[in-house]
Amino acid sequence: MATKTHRKSGRKPAGATDKAVVRALLDRQERTYAAQAGIRLRNTPAPLYQTLVLAILLSARIRADIAVAAARALFDAGMRHPRSMAKASWQERVDALGKGGYRRYDERTSTILGRGAELLLERWGGDLRRLREEPDPKKALLDIPGIGPTGADIFLRDVQGVWPEFAPYIDRKALDGARRLGLPASPEKLGGLVAGRDMGRLADGLVHAALDKPLADEVLAAAKAA
Repeated sequence: MATKTHRKSGRKPAGATDKAVVRALLDRQERTYAAQAGIRLRNTPAPLYQTLVLAILLSARIRADIAVAAARALFDAGMRHPRSMAKASWQERVDALGKGGYRRYDERTSTILGRGAELLLERWGGDLRRLREEPDPKKALLDIPGIGPTGADIFLRDVQGVWPEFAPYIDRKALDGARRLGLPASPEKLGGLVAGRDMGRLADGLVHAALDKPLADEVLAAAKAA
């Protein structure tokens, strides 16, 4: 789980409860990054792999909307599974990434995605549920090309709804959003504000709030008016 940090107060309007802020955030968090990329997350091989690909793309220094568009382009081109990703040519992956606007890192990322797909096939038979059974799944994630600490955080933040042993998983970027909204900067306290199935959506919404100050201001105004 993410490291605990202390609450930074002074952002939340007087009279607005933590639950009101979370409710206002979730009301505006219609779709997670994964949903925007067309991923219907379940504990099955294809959506887990697609979530991993999205985590790799999101962890680069590039806008989130471009990473999401690039993921959609890869999936629309048929690269939805490790086997199809490995089977695709390097140029086919470059072309799909470019179609999604992921041009700055397209060549390097094409190589990374190919190598990562081959590793998944060799080590876990293309099924990330087998990675989940590793003694230290997060450490095992770091063996995958393109997945560093940030990518591992993004992946586990997204899959905690179907891998509940990782919940509540609130990474540093989500904690930044919690602070901006005046919410507790503690995974455990944040986890107590929503049902378990909503933890991934809450974490994703907190990241949106960290990256989008107008959204955070809108959430706080709605919570105050509630």
